[in-house]
Amino acid sequence: MLRFASIRLVSLSLSLLAASIVIFAVVEVIPGDPASYMLGMNAQEDTVAALREQLGLEGSIVTRYFTWVTGMLQGDFGTSYTYRVPVSELILARIWISLPLAVYALALSTIIAFPVGLIAAAQRGKATDTGIMAATQLGVAVPNFWFAMFLVVIFAIKLRWFSAGGFPGWDEGFWLSIKSLTLPAIALALPQASILARIMRSSILDTLDQDYIRTARAKGLTRRQAITRHALRNAMIPVLTIIGMQFSFLLAGAIIIENVFFLPGLGRLIFQGITQRDLIVVESVVMLLVFAVITVTFLVDLAYAAVDPRLRRR
Repeated sequence: MLRFASIRLVSLSLSLLAASIVIFAVVEVIPGDPASYMLGMNAQEDTVAALREQLGLEGSIVTRYFTWVTGMLQGDFGTSYTYRVPVSELILARIWISLPLAVYALALSTIIAFPVGLIAAAQRGKATDTGIMAATQLGVAVPNFWFAMFLVVIFAIKLRWFSAGGFPGWDEGFWLSIKSLTLPAIALALPQASILARIMRSSILDTLDQDYIRTARAKGLTRRQAITRHALRNAMIPVLTIIGMQFSFLLAGAIIIENVFFLPGLGRLIFQGITQRDLIVVESVVMLLVFAVITVTFLVDLAYAAVDPRLRRR
């Protein structure tokens, strides 16, 4: 297990190095100059040059890349061009919204998908299975921002159970903050729950065709007992993969939902950084999200080995 984890850690480090190069190169080739954007179209050339020097944009691209990477390794993400504060402060202020939102949405997605997938697999070919598959197909087809607007109209405008947007802050109370994240979390969770339920059903059905399941049934176990005692654990490998991918997506890809509900999270910070040409913010936040995605992938790989002993032996 230790050797397996060590190999995966080396792979993680190489992936981070490659990602940092790609992110820096892509952001650098985006048209437009941050200094010119900040000073306006009528700014003098010497003024623009002075601001570029102040922002650290005058060095070679290789020098700026190594300065950026070494700074991140020391916990220094640079200083925002727009806000004139350390990027780390912006990230710390925003991550305590995006991270709970992603965890909340993933928990809802898992809570919905697991029993739905199990029921669909147990009722294979019956009306219940058909209805569940139709509902999950609809959930996959409809984008999450449509669910967001639908939830706002019903639960915020009509019923007035929730606020239509905004975040009061954790200082205002845990339950009040969780309540403000509930509609965004549901909007994010519904499409992901549909995907996860379909994967769960498919994985269990594939496992049910194995010889050891037929042996268990021949020993007198019911279909439900065979699923819960034997099929479920072996069917978890693809399910864990989807859960890991979903968490990464929910953490990094909630930009639309954060804008719909006016949540000051990381997704909205990236959007603001792009529109304001705040390149250091975009680079640093995207790199942080890539690190989170790769770390989650690493943890999923470890979960594979914990669930399936054959991977450890290999």
